[in-house]
Amino acid sequence: MGAAMARRTAAAGHQVRVWNRTATASEAVASADASGRTVAHADAADAVRGADAVLTMLANGDVTCDVLLSAGVVAAVGPETVVVDLGTSGVEASARLAAGLGAAGLRYVDAPVSGSVPAVDAGTLLVMASGTSGDVDQAREVLSSFASTVLHVGPVGRGQVMKLAVNLVVHNLNAALSESLALAAAAGVRPEDAYDVLQHSVVGAPFVQYKRAAFLDPAAPVAMSLDLVAKDLGLILELGARSGVPLGTTLAAFEQVQAAVAAGNGADDMAGLARFLREQTSS
Repeated sequence: MGAAMARRTAAAGHQVRVWNRTATASEAVASADASGRTVAHADAADAVRGADAVLTMLANGDVTCDVLLSAGVVAAVGPETVVVDLGTSGVEASARLAAGLGAAGLRYVDAPVSGSVPAVDAGTLLVMASGTSGDVDQAREVLSSFASTVLHVGPVGRGQVMKLAVNLVVHNLNAALSESLALAAAAGVRPEDAYDVLQHSVVGAPFVQYKRAAFLDPAAPVAMSLDLVAKDLGLILELGARSGVPLGTTLAAFEQVQAAVAAGNGADDMAGLARFLREQTSS
């Protein structure tokens, strides 16, 4: 996701500095940009120094906090720079970032996204931005490089709430679709035929449409791993517990995903849950 965002941002005419915990990843993004607008940096502080906007897309909230709240990065970010976290970091991490960056006099927008790499490439991503109106407005210009919709959903933290609410539906739908395909296969229906029916039925949501290859082809590229699905579901259940909202369906999906991860499928695409359930049925 971060690499795709960097590509779109450079293509929109922005000067882009990229940094990744794995240096080869950022170097690959920079070397692929024939325009020369993308430069890789070995140090996060060097990458953010003097920037108008700092965009992060990291695996989880702990990593995001470690990077953005490090002394070097905090010292390098200017007071006019807007720091925008685009990852699913969680409500608690967003609060830590708001407190830490705010104490340093820095501007912060919590702005998780809905969509996958193809949505970034097409410039159709949805951004759920939270923060002050001024900070969100400042971030819009660069966010429009890869997003068609930037919704301001309130003060900092509300973006993470809405991302978890969206992902609750996504991950429960993924689990339901996986169970449906496993049920059909156990009764002798070919996966391709079952998917044809699901796509053309009332449950044929956009997720069902664009995940077809991932569900039917084990060699399809991984868009979101089951490890990350487990992380998201854990954050959703934590928020539900703090809010007093019972999430029985989500808990059941979490337990299924945990079982798949424990069986060694954590690096598989989220659609791999269907194959895991079919294997469980046949074993």
